[in-house]
Amino acid sequence: MRLSKTNSRPLQGEAIENSDPKHSSETQQELDRLDRLATLLDAAFRVPGTRWRFGLDGLIGLIPGVGDAFGGITSLYLISRAWRLKIPFTTFIRMLINAALEFVIGSIPLIGDLFDFWYKANLRNIKLLQQALKDKNRV
Repeated sequence: MRLSKTNSRPLQGEAIENSDPKHSSETQQELDRLDRLATLLDAAFRVPGTRWRFGLDGLIGLIPGVGDAFGGITSLYLISRAWRLKIPFTTFIRMLINAALEFVIGSIPLIGDLFDFWYKANLRNIKLLQQALKDKNRV
């Protein structure tokens, strides 16, 4: 499996290793959609001349109240879609903790905005989802 240059995630569209034909193209398509959403939210844009990336979550998070609510709702959407892929409960809880941490700390003026740009809960959750699906297919 090839990894992206920006982090240790599989490249978008790259099939997760599986020996189970039931890990269908539908599951892979859903994983790809969620990966695109997480990238849009956390790493869609790059600061020129640097390797630092940020997404809509950080930008919209600058709007007091509305931005944090948007970030929390989109994170919960991603987590609910991951749950439908039958991930282990422990992975689900870890994903919720990531989203809650970003929401709570992100609600603090200024410090929270900087934290939103740095933490990237959605990309962390996609990595957890990919690992859970990979582990599930090894069993």
